[in-house]
Amino acid sequence: MVIPIPSNHERFKLKLGIRAYEPCALVVRCHDATKPNTDYIRRRVAFHPELFKTSNPGYKEFVLPFPLSPQQLMVELYDKQYGDDHHFKIEKLEVKKMSPREVWAEPEVHRFIDFAQDFALKAGYLPEGVYDSNDGDFMIQYLPVISDEMGNTLITPARTNRYSGRIQASRSAFITYSIPVRIVVLFHERYHFQLPTRKETPADLHGIRLSLDLGFPRTEAIYATTKIFGAHPQSVGKAHVERVRAATEFIDEYSLRHHLKINEF
Repeated sequence: MVIPIPSNHERFKLKLGIRAYEPCALVVRCHDATKPNTDYIRRRVAFHPELFKTSNPGYKEFVLPFPLSPQQLMVELYDKQYGDDHHFKIEKLEVKKMSPREVWAEPEVHRFIDFAQDFALKAGYLPEGVYDSNDGDFMIQYLPVISDEMGNTLITPARTNRYSGRIQASRSAFITYSIPVRIVVLFHERYHFQLPTRKETPADLHGIRLSLDLGFPRTEAIYATTKIFGAHPQSVGKAHVERVRAATEFIDEYSLRHHLKINEF
């Protein structure tokens, strides 16, 4: 099932009410059909067996925020197991304008936000190369992969020169990420230079806070912390557990402070 939304590059929230006929995992993919590798949200929504024992069996509502959108957003829904839409139906679909949020950050970070968002929107189809901001203050070197001094491929999706602020990003990694995840990664890298720090958790929390302030989905921030940053060579074992704990606790506290509902992803 594919539903076109004439989003016109506006900020908005999409509320969906889904009735599943049996336990399943619903895949939600929201993308720009005119450009490759341009997913604004990729999500799996679980309909657990317990949901069918409630007074409103098999029904779930959730809200998807879009602080960035294309001219027309394509909302694709399907059952992960069967790959079709025969096991659920849409009972509610509401579009609501998303108000701008006040973002407290240094002037140079505000300028970086625009640059990072523009790069994140285009990273799925940009060729390898060097990309500068219009004012020349920021630069991203877009590489096939990131390598060490010996030419060995590193698993990190991006890294920052803490003296110049230049960011290297791995194209092979970035084309697989949703736009919000790319943004979380870029904000994280910027804060390695902005603070400055080599430590991962401070860069995590500052980058996550900035993405949440802009209205990007908290689920994407959690995904970036648990899956992507977890592959960092310095984040293994206990270090990774502590890093994820700090990030998830921060996201929960932020959600309470800003009155985000539990179903607002």
